[in-house]
Amino acid sequence: MTELKSMNLEAVRAIEARLLLPTYDRNPVLFERGESVYLFDESGERYLDLLSGIGVNALGYSHPAIESAIASQSRALIHTSNLFFHRGQAELALRLTELTGMDRVFFANTGTEAWEAAMKLARAHAGMLRSEGKTIGTKFLALEQSFHGRTYGSVSTTHKAKYREPFGPVVPGVEFVRFNDVEDLRAKFSSEVCAVLVEAIQGEGGIRPLSQEFFAVARELTESTGALLIVDEIQAGVGRTGKWCAYQHYGISPDITTLAKPLAGGIPLGAMLCTEEVSRAIHPGMHGTTFGGGPLACAVAVAVIDTIESSDLLDHVTEVGDYFQNQLRSLADKHDAIVDVRGKGLMLAAELDSADLAKRTVQEMLKRRILINCTSDTVLRFLPPFILQKEHVDHAITALDEILTENTTKTAVGTAHQTGGQLRG
Repeated sequence: MTELKSMNLEAVRAIEARLLLPTYDRNPVLFERGESVYLFDESGERYLDLLSGIGVNALGYSHPAIESAIASQSRALIHTSNLFFHRGQAELALRLTELTGMDRVFFANTGTEAWEAAMKLARAHAGMLRSEGKTIGTKFLALEQSFHGRTYGSVSTTHKAKYREPFGPVVPGVEFVRFNDVEDLRAKFSSEVCAVLVEAIQGEGGIRPLSQEFFAVARELTESTGALLIVDEIQAGVGRTGKWCAYQHYGISPDITTLAKPLAGGIPLGAMLCTEEVSRAIHPGMHGTTFGGGPLACAVAVAVIDTIESSDLLDHVTEVGDYFQNQLRSLADKHDAIVDVRGKGLMLAAELDSADLAKRTVQEMLKRRILINCTSDTVLRFLPPFILQKEHVDHAITALDEILTENTTKTAVGTAHQTGGQLRG
């Protein structure tokens, strides 16, 4: 058997190519450890992480609060099952309900499982209302460009065909509304709808915030029939936008929300939260999980939340996020290739005018040992740890400036040669 610590990148790639299901097109880097906002590869080279495990590592790497919580809880109790009590779920539920404005919590392992729970609860709630004599159907309205996960219910409410079509038929009863199109929402809403499903800020869809009007109309329509407003905060929640939930920027409360990615700082944990009214539709035995809300994950999540609060990280996220966004806007003033800059807090995007350029920029940033990714083909996505500092932002902006200068100049020169045109001086 090959000794794990002796395997280099090529050995790992060879084993994965032979044994793993090919679900990811990985970057050719073998990471071994992390510290603060940096990852270190097998050669000891340091990478600035502006992706944080796709929005997961809110406190960066090797944070003492997380290390202490893992060590302490692992010595005491890791798993019991949900047939028995442990203190962690109660302690975490107290924090989450206070921070989100919701009344009840269901703990899962992942964001997609939390979303499945939300969809099941919406259908159960509609059934309860029908049993009470109300007229309400089972249909979901989701948004174009949405992304809610990979399991069947989640992928059925995810808009991009590439995620749904290979696994069809998906869960029926889902219709998609044009993003931020109030008239389309009004036209498609009816008493047949049991829930409207949104992300306050679309993540995989390109860091696209809902408009205040669209959000308000969604709330108005659902309240008019008893349908639910469900907000996916899996990527935007737990402080990433400078508030505990992105919907709090709008002053609008949902009936159900879902959390996951940064919740337990890298330990798998998801949560579905709902109002007291909605919780009436669930009773013991209707839904469950073996691992969700285990003692270890809950202990780490409590440590993450307490650290965010004690370190005033929400204010820090707002301050550094505003600085980052302003620097990106300054870069957009300099480079026509940047067609839009958007986002909130440390959930930011720079949209480029070319999918090829976006892909090349991610690759060139990797060569400079800076980690970002591209979503929706043309959108550079930034989801750094909450502990990011302004000097890290400056380093990234300098690299982006160099890359865009080099690559857009080359493109312009090539175009001029092909057409015989002149470049503007």
